[in-house]
Amino acid sequence: MNALTHKVAEGLDRLMRMIEAPTLVLQKKIGIQRMGYLFLAPNMVLFSLFVFLPVGLAIAYAFTGGTNMLIWDRPYVGLENFSRLLNCQNYMEPATCEFDLFWTAIHNTWWYTLLNSTGTLLMALITALVLNRLVRGKAFFRAVFFYPVLLSPVVVGLIWKWFLARNGLLNGFIEDLGGERIIFLLEVFWSRFWVVYISIWFHMGFFTLIILAGLQAIPSDIYEAAQVDGTSRWRQFWRLTLPLLMPNLLVVAVLLLIRSVQVFDEAWVLTDGGGPGTANSFIVQFIYQTAFNSEVRLYGLASAASVLMGLVLLVLTLAQVWLAKKSEY
Repeated sequence: MNALTHKVAEGLDRLMRMIEAPTLVLQKKIGIQRMGYLFLAPNMVLFSLFVFLPVGLAIAYAFTGGTNMLIWDRPYVGLENFSRLLNCQNYMEPATCEFDLFWTAIHNTWWYTLLNSTGTLLMALITALVLNRLVRGKAFFRAVFFYPVLLSPVVVGLIWKWFLARNGLLNGFIEDLGGERIIFLLEVFWSRFWVVYISIWFHMGFFTLIILAGLQAIPSDIYEAAQVDGTSRWRQFWRLTLPLLMPNLLVVAVLLLIRSVQVFDEAWVLTDGGGPGTANSFIVQFIYQTAFNSEVRLYGLASAASVLMGLVLLVLTLAQVWLAKKSEY
């Protein structure tokens, strides 16, 4: 056993020397300060290939028309796609717009983002505060709350769809209590409620850990001094915890905003494509259907919608960061 271990160690030593030799030669030629860029190069290549290139293509497609897929086969139309999307008599009434489905999706995304972001932030904050004070079983409950994050959005949508079906577990429980079955996913109110609720349940654990990390980074001496001064727990939370937790809350708010606007997977699976009707049709679904799930595939129009969505996200994110910095001052 010792001989085998010795041979393995010798083999690893030779391998490290083989790697070290060309690395030292390269370091002498380009300098030690440039070595960091060399190690970053593979990641930057992949990032450019799967992030920057698709973004650039989406912007390019947004200024072209026709139904051809290849960019060089598509005619340049300027701002025509944007003007068609924004052509409305009354932006609050999607029926008055040229592309009413686009504005219906915007309205649905707006209410979903408001409810989901607010609900997830509040639930994550409350859960983090409870877990931070919990003495026994803290690691267990962290895992319990974080576990749904590990699931696929499609799996989450299917599980809850079976649970909420007409003959599903929830309706069976309601009938056992003497009630009548509720067709949850075919009624507008209930379908919207469950889309928001499931999203909060699905993503809350991830944001809880971010807030919990911020809570544990706050020195305990501050709370001890406040208790000596007779400060109530509510005043401690309002005057100490929230201001010191603001950087973490800002990160959570920005991530929630981006994630909410980009909702698609679980809502699509849960509601069979945004039903009932267009009650749960969101902006990403409009982009997907316009580009890939219609008889006439309007890649330019879908790209223009994605560019508008990206610009709105950028503006809202910058506004949140600016307001957070302003509140600090």
